[in-house]
Amino acid sequence: MIFAKQAKLSTGWAANVRLSMDDGRVTQIETNQKAQPSDVSVDTLLPAIANLHSHSFQRAMAGMTEYRMAGKDSFWTWRDLMYRFTANLTPEHVEAIAAFVFLEMQEAGYASVGEFHYLHHQPGGAPYDDLGELSGRIAAAAAQTGIGLTHLPVLYTYGGAGQVSLQDGQARFGNSVDQFITLVARANEIFADLPTDCQVGIAPHSLRATSPDDLKTVLGAHRSGPVHMHIAEQPKEVADIEGWLGARPVDWLLANVEVTPDWCLIHATHMTADETTNLAKSGTVAGLCPVTEANLGDGPFNGPAYLSAGGAFGIGSDSNVLISLTEELRTLEYSQRLRDIARNVMVVDEGSVGETLYCGAAIGGAQALGRGAGDISVGGLADLVAIDSTAPSLCALRHDQILDGLVFASKDDVVTEVWSAGRHAVQSGRHVKRGEITAAYRSAMQSLIASL
Repeated sequence: MIFAKQAKLSTGWAANVRLSMDDGRVTQIETNQKAQPSDVSVDTLLPAIANLHSHSFQRAMAGMTEYRMAGKDSFWTWRDLMYRFTANLTPEHVEAIAAFVFLEMQEAGYASVGEFHYLHHQPGGAPYDDLGELSGRIAAAAAQTGIGLTHLPVLYTYGGAGQVSLQDGQARFGNSVDQFITLVARANEIFADLPTDCQVGIAPHSLRATSPDDLKTVLGAHRSGPVHMHIAEQPKEVADIEGWLGARPVDWLLANVEVTPDWCLIHATHMTADETTNLAKSGTVAGLCPVTEANLGDGPFNGPAYLSAGGAFGIGSDSNVLISLTEELRTLEYSQRLRDIARNVMVVDEGSVGETLYCGAAIGGAQALGRGAGDISVGGLADLVAIDSTAPSLCALRHDQILDGLVFASKDDVVTEVWSAGRHAVQSGRHVKRGEITAAYRSAMQSLIASL
């Protein structure tokens, strides 16, 4: 049982809430109650947000790409550095990094993660004896940390638009369609040993890394569940796809593929007004990664028009250069303010910007990961986060201002507890396995640095 002095339920704010859980789901919610000795007592209980887009291995290179070289740095120069970095990663490195990243996510307030996993093979591109070796390492990291995991093996067949051959640095990512379908089947076998809220989706990397025929085949083999894809991240990508397929990426996808609410389109950054409206109306989720998009110079999302058209969105930490739930949400809003030279942009008509951002990301993230969560209601997954509203950054606020304070005035250290499908992983602000996971990460980093 959890007792909360206040909680943001699906029906609104409530006081003195007692909540029961069983088999990972909320079974009972009572208001105006008193705490019992056996309860886990918290200050403020919120639905936990899903981190819908992560490449966990990139956390280990954070800080290694912030040196300006001669010429103009861009996403594409960053990508070349990332390719060189991946050549040194062993399966042991991948598992240790993922476990530490998942721990950081949980301590920041995330209950679940969508791992957009495209590191499949050995350096040079030869498959491991077990095609799912590295997917198994991600699963092991999830089992160790208790995070809710939607694993998204990536189809990455070509090196660029027009079915260009893979570059040397992309060899560890590449699969034919048949090999990819076998890989997904192997991942499902591995995930049978994880809690039932953990699942496998698919992620055709991008239109430039696949082809229309390959995409059709893969989608035909994947009858249900999450489908994630990078889309319209960079102007060059948009131009390349338009030159090859005769339409901009979002336009082409919506016209040629049945894009449903199971889909999540990552970095839908460079869209026309019509694309923005049509994407919103499709029911899919726009997967936004504001910190990474700022770090890579991608550009801002067209937020106001998308929200006005009823679009669903969620947030992800992508390159994991910084893992901070609060920073992702406020960077999303601040990117809109800087572009529009205005305040309080990411809300339709009137209302709380913090609540719009937080609750919108909670609902959209859960949808993107195929989790029955996103709010606190009976029958939903118990993806929950507790924060301390007596902290200095929040103590002067009414309950209806708490989410504004959390998004714009707080750091993640106000997080006190996190449950992932009822698994109580973060207690009193620290992950219950922080010591052993951090030690393994440091050991892996020492080994990795020695190999660079």
